[in-house]
Amino acid sequence: MSEVHQDEALEAKTEVKSEVKKKNPTAPSRDIADWRKSKKVRLSILVGLIVLVGVIAFFFTKLRVWMIGIMLLLFVGLGLEVSNTDYDLGKMWETKSLSESKVLRDKEGNIVTDASQGKATDEYNCEDFDTQPQAQMFFDKAGGASNDTNRLDGNKDGEACESLPKGAK
Repeated sequence: MSEVHQDEALEAKTEVKSEVKKKNPTAPSRDIADWRKSKKVRLSILVGLIVLVGVIAFFFTKLRVWMIGIMLLLFVGLGLEVSNTDYDLGKMWETKSLSESKVLRDKEGNIVTDASQGKATDEYNCEDFDTQPQAQMFFDKAGGASNDTNRLDGNKDGEACESLPKGAK
């Protein structure tokens, strides 16, 4: 690639990054956002922290009780990550309901309703959901039939991904 084309490509890339920052100045850089989307990375970090806390607990007897407590919390986090389960603690505090505070995730474990942490809201297909109620919940939160950018409701009857199994939410 010639030097002129490399300069043009770099300018275009810089322009796109600055445009993204203008739209959402608190958004992480694209590299970090991609890194955070990887379930393998999240699992590796949790396992690494468990090992680190275990080593600290082994060598520092005065901190052992605290480290065991921290390790238990990390195991809970690992279990939630492995099972693609997550809860909004703020909503749980407000509603006092575990079921109402559950956060919907896609098959890769990314949060469905928040474009900065998962896919953008217009990048979903019916294949991203296991059941029709999951797809329906996302469809309703994304704007329903009036804002069906994902085309999850092909016949425009207000029911998303009708071909999916009618399992539980």
